[in-house]
Amino acid sequence: MIQIMKKALCLLSIAALAGCDLPQLDGMISKPDTGASSGPVVEAPEEVSEETLADISETDRPVAAAGSLGTTVVSLGDAAEPGSWLKTPLVATTRPGKVWYKGRWAAVTLIPIAGESGAGSRMSLQAMQLLSLPLTELTEVEVTAE
Repeated sequence: MIQIMKKALCLLSIAALAGCDLPQLDGMISKPDTGASSGPVVEAPEEVSEETLADISETDRPVAAAGSLGTTVVSLGDAAEPGSWLKTPLVATTRPGKVWYKGRWAAVTLIPIAGESGAGSRMSLQAMQLLSLPLTELTEVEVTAE
């Protein structure tokens, strides 16, 4: 009986760990104190569908210069959509940027969505994993534009 329980526990452990992946710590760096950056962690894709951009009114949001755009609360976006991106009302046009969380940052494509600047944002699965964000929680992050 004990042998069966040991085998069952072993099989359950293997099944539980089968979906796990090793953390990718090489893509994360500390936030520099001097304000200088050492380059992007991840190359951000530059493609956005024309339909998405046509639905968004640019007059609703100010055009932001490079630098800090503010903070936003993020949730997991469409996990099937590849790339490292943040869909946020903080920008009026698609542009490269960075998302900061607890001293770490990830390079993302900032994609405009309808809403007020205080509204929440949606982040790609890849970007959330790079920043070690909890996938099922709402998390506040800092957004900067390049």
